[in-house]
Amino acid sequence: MMKQAMISGIVFYSILLVGCNTTEVLESEQEVVVSQRKNLFSELQNEIVLSITEQTELESDSLAIMIDGGADEFTVSVGFPKDAKIDNTLIQQIVEDSIKNVSEAETVTDSEEKINMKIKIEKY
Repeated sequence: MMKQAMISGIVFYSILLVGCNTTEVLESEQEVVVSQRKNLFSELQNEIVLSITEQTELESDSLAIMIDGGADEFTVSVGFPKDAKIDNTLIQQIVEDSIKNVSEAETVTDSEEKINMKIKIEKY
């Protein structure tokens, strides 16, 4: 009986602790015009890393960036340390500006199309 009560208590506190340890996530969406180029993801990732490291005290190795997408939608996820004294909205603005810079820098071609860009900013 005592063993069962201890196990129940451990499970309860584990659930409670995990529930209190939520991460702060900021999501947004925008539409941009881009031409389909093979190196779009790498250009975008490089621009985001460069912009964040220039405008904040974060180092590039502390950033987690994932860019994924299909035919008409891309998702850009950026993670940075929870203990960084940087607001999620600043990182979101930097990412939005980076997307705009990369999409505007592209040359005009016949293969231009509008795509949705989802942005997810998360402290880990």
